[in-house]
Amino acid sequence: MTKPSFKLLPILLLLFVGSGMCALIYEVVWFQLLELVIGSSAVSLGVLLATFMGGMCIGSLWLPRVISNKHHPLRVYAALEAGIGVCGAIVLFVVPLVGNLYSLTPGHGFIGIAMRAVVAAICLLPPTILMGATLPAVARWIESTPKGISWLGFFYGGNTAGAVIGAVVAGFYLLRVYDMSTSTFLAAALNFIIAGTAFTIAGKAPLVADVGSEGNFPEAESENAAGSRLIYVVIGMSGLCALGAEVVWTRLLSLMLGASTYTFSLILAIFLAGLGIGSAAGAGLARALARPQLALGWAQALQIAGIAWAAFMIAGVLPYWPINPSLSPSPWFTLHVDISRTLWVVLPSACLWGASFPLALAAVVKRNEDAGKLAGRVYSANTFGAIIGSLAFSLVIVPTWGTQHAEMILLALSGVSALIAFSTVLAKARNLATVSVIATLAMMIGLGSTVPAIPGLLVAYGRYMVTWLDRVNVIYVGEGMNSSIAVSVLEQGGATQFHVAGKVEASNLPQDMRLQRMLGHLPALVHPNPKSVLIVGFGAGVTAGSFVPYPDIKRIVICEIEPLIPQVVSKYFSKENNDVLHDPRTQVFYDDARSFIITTKEKFDIITSDPIHPWVKGAASLYTEEYFQEVKAHLNPGGVVTQWVPLYESNMAAVKSEVATFLKVFPQGTVWANNVDGKGYDVVMMGGNDAMTIDVNRIETQLRSANYQRVAASLADVGISSSLQLFATYATQANDLGAWTADAEINRDRNLRLQYLAGTGLNYYRGESIFDAMIAGRHFPQNLFVAENPWKEALRAMMGTGN
Repeated sequence: MTKPSFKLLPILLLLFVGSGMCALIYEVVWFQLLELVIGSSAVSLGVLLATFMGGMCIGSLWLPRVISNKHHPLRVYAALEAGIGVCGAIVLFVVPLVGNLYSLTPGHGFIGIAMRAVVAAICLLPPTILMGATLPAVARWIESTPKGISWLGFFYGGNTAGAVIGAVVAGFYLLRVYDMSTSTFLAAALNFIIAGTAFTIAGKAPLVADVGSEGNFPEAESENAAGSRLIYVVIGMSGLCALGAEVVWTRLLSLMLGASTYTFSLILAIFLAGLGIGSAAGAGLARALARPQLALGWAQALQIAGIAWAAFMIAGVLPYWPINPSLSPSPWFTLHVDISRTLWVVLPSACLWGASFPLALAAVVKRNEDAGKLAGRVYSANTFGAIIGSLAFSLVIVPTWGTQHAEMILLALSGVSALIAFSTVLAKARNLATVSVIATLAMMIGLGSTVPAIPGLLVAYGRYMVTWLDRVNVIYVGEGMNSSIAVSVLEQGGATQFHVAGKVEASNLPQDMRLQRMLGHLPALVHPNPKSVLIVGFGAGVTAGSFVPYPDIKRIVICEIEPLIPQVVSKYFSKENNDVLHDPRTQVFYDDARSFIITTKEKFDIITSDPIHPWVKGAASLYTEEYFQEVKAHLNPGGVVTQWVPLYESNMAAVKSEVATFLKVFPQGTVWANNVDGKGYDVVMMGGNDAMTIDVNRIETQLRSANYQRVAASLADVGISSSLQLFATYATQANDLGAWTADAEINRDRNLRLQYLAGTGLNYYRGESIFDAMIAGRHFPQNLFVAENPWKEALRAMMGTGN
């Protein structure tokens, strides 16, 4: 007859699945919410991740030391789940308040980093400490036997399976359809349901569950304390390698798949799925193994092959699949292909890392030990290693040595971890341990020397790499702290292109040069007397360099998230950008633009923004209503702002959202076209903190003056030889866009709707139809220009506008 407490274990396993689902919903929401406050640079994300995982580590160690084992473990677990739900809801309201505090402090240098850590700690430590305490709490209900410890492995695997569900539900549905508040309250409600269920079970369950026959204890029980300590080192290194590999693979796979929010959710979900599968398998093995240390060592040793396999697939196989995403841009087709490629790379190693946790538990368990303390120690060692891995690889190893050497380091660390595990059984299983050591060393030497470098063409063209084979020379590849960048030269025509994250970001091709110059010259000429300029995003530096010829501009401030871009890329475009980086008026801030604008006290006459495509994860925060409000607040009286909006690699819903959100803050805004062969390509939105009029007579006088000859030459370089040609790029204005934007979704901080809309259109090339729909209701802007009637009539003729 099955004992009652044993029957309850599957129910508790289901509760842990729900708990993992809630945790990942919170993680996705909190990271998105806090990125809005402290930015999305590598430093900011590193602080967030370290705080999140640090809280989990603290919680796993804290509970067994603070909460007596006299309390019923399931009641403690119920209280923790209820506390997580309460904290989850509170974070939604605390973040804006703490964000206001952060906005009052300097946002740069050591003080800025320290303040980001304080903000993250205030918001994340309370709930994450409670999350980390849940496994040790439940562990106390399980006897310290091989069968009992295997159930802890199943609980860990179930929690991870729930995390997969949470990552998918949050990333692909909740945040796409609803917002952060709805997602949070749903997760909190589930926490309360779990808490209530656990509390009810506690009333029917004994203080310690009877999980069945004990079986034979593994020989780990009789090993010395030094051997047990080495197992904690091994599981810590396993966590280090797991998170280090996730950093490297996410970076490389996002080049191949497109760095959208869907890609990041997909990679996370598959990585977690592998951990869950491996944990379940490891838990099943753990109860029957006499020497789990040996199995733990082989789990690390096989990672050598797993990491080498992933490196070879990413660099030598998957990028060459004959796929042109624009031929079938359906999001569902793209998702199918992306899932296949991610599974192929990530799953083998993730399964091995997942198996390591229950094997480590089995390797250090002792008879009659407090299972809560045991689980807490192993979990905290694994989590502590994960913190080191995520920070070291994202902030130091990849930016310093690149992804190829990062993979070599991961391979070597996995080998060392295996050797440490094998050393713990040398005394009692010398032959097996010796063979294992020799095999591990052979794999380290044989596979470590074959790790391939990432193709420069993949860094340059990402998911379109195969379509550019033999058509371009990549002359520079760099892997910075925040982005991978490349510079290439076209075989035909010799144009130079600058690439970020697998896409062309700037070039000296005519259409790109015209856009970059328009972003600078339009506001600089419309503003009657600009003195200071802020440029968001350096790119090739052409927009920033457009301000260099203006004699009255005294200050040129550039905000760029990736240091490599100004320091390296600017050299390849020094002619086109007027060597702006070395102009004495120029100052560069290396930071997330949103964080810079929130914290700076400086105001500007002109703010021009050329951010990366809105489907790239993190970029949508530079297109929100709240961000535009901050931009507006940092304009001097009479100030002008310009914003780039791409029509290619986008769809109608995304462009409508971008335009409508901008015009909500700048209701007198205008739109200017950068067409290619008369067809829509991209546009520039322009607005200000006052109603705008353009004094054409003043501008023509300036362009004819000696002081402005370099300005006129800069415009002539891109085919604009007069004010008439410049302003003939006028497309439409707010008054004519009401009907077109009536059904647009406003992109706000609370929903970041744009990144989900744009993420389904990254393989579309429908700029022509989008532009035609945008200007369908336009009229001639009679009151926008202060000019003589002949000039206006000439403009009307060039625009082809009859009314």
